[in-house]
Amino acid sequence: MQPGVQSCYRHRERATNIACQRCRRPICPACMVPAPVGVQCPECVREGHRVTRTGLGPLGGRRSANPLVTSMVLIGLNVAVFVFLLLTGGDDSPWADVLAISPLGTCLAGPGQYYPDVPDAVTCAQLSQATGWVAGVGAGAWWQVLTSAFAHTDPLHLGSNLLSLFFLGPPVERVLGRARFLAVYLIGALGGSAAVMWLADPASSALGASGAIFALLGSLLLLARRFGGNYQLIGGLLVLNIVITVANTAEISWQGHLGGLLAGLAAAGVLLAAPRGEHRAGWQWAGLAALTLLLLAAVGSRAIMLG
Repeated sequence: MQPGVQSCYRHRERATNIACQRCRRPICPACMVPAPVGVQCPECVREGHRVTRTGLGPLGGRRSANPLVTSMVLIGLNVAVFVFLLLTGGDDSPWADVLAISPLGTCLAGPGQYYPDVPDAVTCAQLSQATGWVAGVGAGAWWQVLTSAFAHTDPLHLGSNLLSLFFLGPPVERVLGRARFLAVYLIGALGGSAAVMWLADPASSALGASGAIFALLGSLLLLARRFGGNYQLIGGLLVLNIVITVANTAEISWQGHLGGLLAGLAAAGVLLAAPRGEHRAGWQWAGLAALTLLLLAAVGSRAIMLG
């Protein structure tokens, strides 16, 4: 056999350059089974028939009757928070500062303005024009690591994020199932917050679902690569979003985008890497729990440093 040429996993004496679209194992022409996209090995075909009969997706999650429902619920939550913030002042709403993530806290100097480099509420109170101190995660506002992912004050920001969720959410849920989809989404939000805690100015603040959206992009890229989807198109869309982020770092939280992307890739990697079999779900949820704890530890350690 020539160097670099693989052998069929079922017929070791047969050289082949063909790989199963699902598990990537090398297969010879006699073993390959035509699939909707590419070819699959006999084991993957049998597994596909099994999960179809049991109502399970390719990674073990229960198939959603309507994968759009979960995304629409998330969209509704984001719209509801946006309307609440709009009715209480929009960009100047005091609730926007409470819900947004700030590593340390913000010393407000007036509507839409704040004093930079103010370390605590005592120092803030000593500034004659200060209107108040809004605590950040380092000062005890732990809820911000998740509430920031559901808060928007700019209609364009809201619209772009929710449009992305509308198109990205259903295909991810179709493969993962509802519970795993929500886990990836929330882990992406947490990953974005962890990156903001470590990489952003401690006195700055950020809000929006972009971290979770980038997590969906990252997970969809890996899922498409594994199951024969158009990962080139998804990769191009991801590159475009990265370029937009880099070109607008003054207005966009690149930290949140980066953290969400890495967290989404990690979460999807955990789901894909879990060994097949009756204990697959256990391995997947244990891996996602470990990833969540790791991100919480990153947030907590930074909060302790700042506090």
